Amino acid sequence: MDPVIIVGAGPVGLTLALALARQEVPSVVLDEGPGKDELRLARTVVLREDTVALVERLTGLPLDDAGFRWAGWRSMRRRQVMREIGFGAKGAAGPLGAEAARGDGPRGAVAPRGTGSSRSAEGLGEGEEFSAPLHIAQHALTGALREAVIHERLIKVAVLSRLDSVEQDASGVTAHTRGPDGTWWRGSYLVGCDGPRSTVRKLQDVRFPGRTAVERYAVAALRTELPWPGEALLHRMTPWRTSGPSTDEVSARPLAEDVWRLDWLLPPGKDLVTPDLLVARIRETLAGWSGGATPAYELLDTGVHTVHHRLARRWRVGRVFLAGDAAHLLGALGTQGLDEGLRDADNLAWKLALGWHHGPHETLLDSYQAERRAVVAARLRAADQALPLLRSGGGLRAYVPGSARGHDALLTDGHLGRGPLGAPGAYTGSPLMPPPAESHTPVDTEPGAPVVDVRVTAEDGSFVPLRERLGRGVLLVVLIAPGTGVWARKHWVTAGVMPRLAAAVTALPHPAELLVAESYPGAAAHTVLLVRPDGHLVTSLGGVRPADLYEAAEAALGGPAHAAAESVAEATAGRR
Repeated sequence: MDPVIIVGAGPVGLTLALALARQEVPSVVLDEGPGKDELRLARTVVLREDTVALVERLTGLPLDDAGFRWAGWRSMRRRQVMREIGFGAKGAAGPLGAEAARGDGPRGAVAPRGTGSSRSAEGLGEGEEFSAPLHIAQHALTGALREAVIHERLIKVAVLSRLDSVEQDASGVTAHTRGPDGTWWRGSYLVGCDGPRSTVRKLQDVRFPGRTAVERYAVAALRTELPWPGEALLHRMTPWRTSGPSTDEVSARPLAEDVWRLDWLLPPGKDLVTPDLLVARIRETLAGWSGGATPAYELLDTGVHTVHHRLARRWRVGRVFLAGDAAHLLGALGTQGLDEGLRDADNLAWKLALGWHHGPHETLLDSYQAERRAVVAARLRAADQALPLLRSGGGLRAYVPGSARGHDALLTDGHLGRGPLGAPGAYTGSPLMPPPAESHTPVDTEPGAPVVDVRVTAEDGSFVPLRERLGRGVLLVVLIAPGTGVWARKHWVTAGVMPRLAAAVTALPHPAELLVAESYPGAAAHTVLLVRPDGHLVTSLGGVRPADLYEAAEAALGGPAHAAAESVAEATAGRR
């Protein structure tokens, strides 16, 4: 069978290639450039914990070594600390999220942590955990992916290869590239991961409606010391700017080695951001945060970031698919477009792998667009509905009592990856959802949402995070069995409900791995979870119900057409 052709060697394209290789699917990555990335500290990305885990699974490299975990988050309005959130080790947040008191700090300066603020029960709830985002330069992320690709025998990267035509037929796709030598490529499928100006999207005549220049930011990366080491800040209506738009806003996001990325929201229009203007804004901001005197700083990189909101009408045209910025553009109010692009790759990889190994199943392949487009569309709608309120002259204060806090909550959700502006979406309306079953029992994760990363016991008796078992093309069946963690596997694997559940798992229409967890949020003892290869919950059943488990697994694969003689699990057995 021909390889999958991936157009674009950015983070989304490289992630997709590695995810396919993990399931023994070969690919060709067409890279328009020379195979190297420009070093830009002003071009960074913020990733949630689950997308960090995805990249680490595929690369085998700890991204924390290349990026930076925020120690905390604070938001300010004028001189007032509105909210502080602290993150513990590996980003676990305790009950530190709170609305600050209304007292002023020193004139023109930001109060250090604990000064002029009192923590209340608002914000993160008692005992609630929230992971610190990972802030990483995009070239560092791409570099980690490229390093992994170099060592992957199933991935071929063709540099200086610019796509100029695509043709498809019943058995595959033919693509032509321009370069030093014009080349024809034959593939089973083709995925356009080639960015906002996607050639693949244009060749397939797919419309890309939306809004241009929703917001613009001046960006600077610099090395300096700020009053809150390691903490990210969003500061609105800065007190040192006595004139200018009421939407004045600046954010500071730390990187390693005392490097910070600063973003200033620009007023509407197309006014040029000159070097003198940017340096003046840097000095003014640093002085305001430091109490009057501009601290020493080293300017490392600058840029202007323009946010567009667009959504492709179609994400699949026969054997051609779109992913990442080729399919969607979003980014206002803190949402991270690349994070969504990596989720596209994770969602599409296991479905393409099943089609590659066993023949295409239309319902399964169509579900990529149905699931991912719906989630991104909801994110865009939430941002577009919030923007007029947040950016208007009066902000939310003109509409709702207590608007300043509501305003801050929306922005915090977007920047920290939670709520309608930032949290990963659930595939609740997916065509892969199973019909209701009498044995269904609810847990804290709704069907279609990403599962919680609990510790599980694997088939070899080892304890591993649940996320480590994802992405291999197999379904996961997780039994919740309190107490099993203190006993050797040999003592409980043949006891109680385990033999019956093991037999049910063996009889499923697709290879599955049986795991055991001591607990899961909201799950009673003997609850059985069925999890997709991309980590989304299919269903949760009360006890061992082989018929219901089989029906749910069949639905998750798009229907009964996936009973195949040879499984992806057999092909990937040596890669575990």
